Amino acid sequence: MTATGMQTATGMQTATGMQTPLRLGTRRSRLAMAQSQQVADALTARLDRPVELVEVVTYGDRSTEALTQIGGTGVFVTALREALLDKQVDLAVHSLKDLPTAPAADLLIAAVPERQDPRDVLVSPSGLTLGELPTGSRIGTGSPRRAAQLRALGLGLEMVPIRGNVDTRIRKAVDGEVDAVVLARAGLARLGRLADVTEVLDPLQLLPACGQGALAIECRAVDEQLADELHDALDDAMTRAAVTAERSLLAALEAGCTAPVGGLADVAEDEDGRFELYLRGVVASIDGGRAIRLSATGSSEAPEALGRRLAADLLEAGAADLLGAT
Repeated sequence: MTATGMQTATGMQTATGMQTPLRLGTRRSRLAMAQSQQVADALTARLDRPVELVEVVTYGDRSTEALTQIGGTGVFVTALREALLDKQVDLAVHSLKDLPTAPAADLLIAAVPERQDPRDVLVSPSGLTLGELPTGSRIGTGSPRRAAQLRALGLGLEMVPIRGNVDTRIRKAVDGEVDAVVLARAGLARLGRLADVTEVLDPLQLLPACGQGALAIECRAVDEQLADELHDALDDAMTRAAVTAERSLLAALEAGCTAPVGGLADVAEDEDGRFELYLRGVVASIDGGRAIRLSATGSSEAPEALGRRLAADLLEAGAADLLGAT
């Protein structure tokens, strides 16, 4: 792990009375820096407190292996969590879909800000949509979830495993290594690259990863005052409810972030003014030969129970066989 930045204690003040900056740990990729800067700016505006970014290099950033080979779950967050526990940073920003579903000892997710659009998108330099691409077209993706669901569509597309940041993946399509790539819309939005999007993919075709489009702001559990400040400044209750249901689904299926599992919870207000969650889930075989899609509805006040219920339905329908084959 490598971290750079000021090593100051949370809440300390300088001789002039000004607070020292909150040290925000972030991966150093362009996307991670962009979303962390957005969080930093929001904290500065709402807490009237300076925030500085501290770059932390994770194993997932250094490795060029496929995520399925290096373990997937947690490879982008372990170093950030170590920096928190070692008090090198005061808080960390994660892409929520990268976080393991099991809680981390001595840490807590203090805030889940309002979510970006969670859908996947197609970036195709030819301008052709998914349905217009010729049979045999090469689609770049490092996600087993995306690959399995795209194969299940029966369009005769070839899945090509790729890794790298957003710019690298799009460049592979522009340079002709692949005909198109599938990416998260949220990442392109945060980088100001929505103009590159050819098509936003309907969740009926491609359910996103559980937690996709959302961020998690994590801090040490003992820093209760900071946790309360982060929650009050940044947390969005409806986003938290939705992603809690999705992550509960993932946990109950005992599937990590590299499993061919998708989940998406939408929040809706019923006729009595109560908020409900509509949760959809999919488990697919890697070869796309079989996909189980189910949904469930429940109260936004009990998102974990909703996720567990849908997971039980998927398992009863045979999802365990598909997960066991991956």
